[in-house]
Amino acid sequence: MSRYRGPRLKMIRRLKNLPGLTGGGKTPNLGEFRVATDQSASRKISQFCVRLEAKQRLRFNYGLTERQLLKYVRIARGTRGSTGQVPLQLLEMRLDNVIFNLGMASTIPAARQLVNHRHILVNNRIVDIPSYRCKPKDSITVRNRPTSCNALKGESPGGDKIPDHLTASLSEGNRPTGLVNRVANRESVNLNINELLVVEYYSRKA
Repeated sequence: MSRYRGPRLKMIRRLKNLPGLTGGGKTPNLGEFRVATDQSASRKISQFCVRLEAKQRLRFNYGLTERQLLKYVRIARGTRGSTGQVPLQLLEMRLDNVIFNLGMASTIPAARQLVNHRHILVNNRIVDIPSYRCKPKDSITVRNRPTSCNALKGESPGGDKIPDHLTASLSEGNRPTGLVNRVANRESVNLNINELLVVEYYSRKA
């Protein structure tokens, strides 16, 4: 299944708060959909539906294809640590998400576009792969392009402080630069999700 390229607001309305698509801000006004929500709330929701929604929230927030998310779950099953938390750590260390958390882009899709257009330097080398896994001590810089002022304030796009595993500063020429201090932990994840539901959804596939 390919990456979703339809209306983002449609997915936000369906899956509620998705920081990667809304820039960490509040969910748009959903008042006009309150009646439909109240009607759906009266219906009994199956456990499969609950797991599916958790998986969809994780997938759409980070902008992944079905194959990519399944790959992260399979990697988690082959490593030590919590099977639910390892995929979140891997997703948080993706280059596009690191750029977003540093305040260099307003959303994860915007960060992915910066990477695809070769505007990002990792350790002074151009990296054009959004899924590149950042490592501790990696230095990330936006080259030849103005970026969000949030990076200068030390804030993420939603106004929150930059996660502890990242540090934002200014390099020569006043270019915002980010430094990866360590691997992200569970507290660094801004998405409100029960990761165990995602693991349970893929239990028959992974």
